[in-house]
Amino acid sequence: MTAPIVFLVDNGSLRPQATLALRGLADALSARLQLSIEAVSLLHAHKVPAELLGGQPATIVKRRLREHIAQGQRNFVCLPLFLGPSLAILDYLPRVVAELQLDCPELSVRIAPVLAGANMDSPDLRLAQILADQLRALPNWQQAKVALVDHGSPILEVNRVRNAVARQLSQLLDLPDGAVQPCSMERREGEAYAFNEPLLEKLGQLESFAGGPLILAMFFLLPGRHAGEGGDVAEICAGLQEAGAFELIRTTPLLAEHPLLLDLLADRLAGVCG
Repeated sequence: MTAPIVFLVDNGSLRPQATLALRGLADALSARLQLSIEAVSLLHAHKVPAELLGGQPATIVKRRLREHIAQGQRNFVCLPLFLGPSLAILDYLPRVVAELQLDCPELSVRIAPVLAGANMDSPDLRLAQILADQLRALPNWQQAKVALVDHGSPILEVNRVRNAVARQLSQLLDLPDGAVQPCSMERREGEAYAFNEPLLEKLGQLESFAGGPLILAMFFLLPGRHAGEGGDVAEICAGLQEAGAFELIRTTPLLAEHPLLLDLLADRLAGVCG
């Protein structure tokens, strides 16, 4: 069998900076492993105007697989840039592959594990180590309250990853159990999704947590509509400060900006490529 074509796969965004960051990460991993790795999104990114992407249009997995299949390729690996077991990886991506296999039965697409690994309650410690490194780099971090924020997921297993990383981060920072408060940027309506509470916008309402400085450990990988400059998290933080909930709010960089993420991705790829 020929060597597989490797896709570094994110969910996709309509914000060009997300695709550009994904490409930068794929290029860095390619250089590290001496292997060609393509940056490909599951959805959305192909709608971004090419002129906002340096003239190179973005593509999505279904389209890119079809192009390679037409050229005679049959062997692929998808390397998920996902923190936990999102339905995008567990459900949508396998359905895309199954659809293409109807016309191309010999198509082989292996999907590497997500970044957290197989144990949602004891995720890969390197995720917490990245956050700890980023947080310690901030001045006077010891005087601030710490919260870990993610997007908020309808999938309980993804939420369990977030909460476990918050516990690990407390331990790495030598803080008391529960000192790092996990929270969600947003959640779906209904009691079934209450596990996402508390919301970031409600942190100031938590007894004994509001007031003083706050550091947000950003459990986000790439910039886009939610994270990064001008994103939803920044807007919520501005509202919290305006309301006087916290005197100062600082955020850590995004996870993909830390070199340890390349180690993690390399291991996930080695797990399916040998």
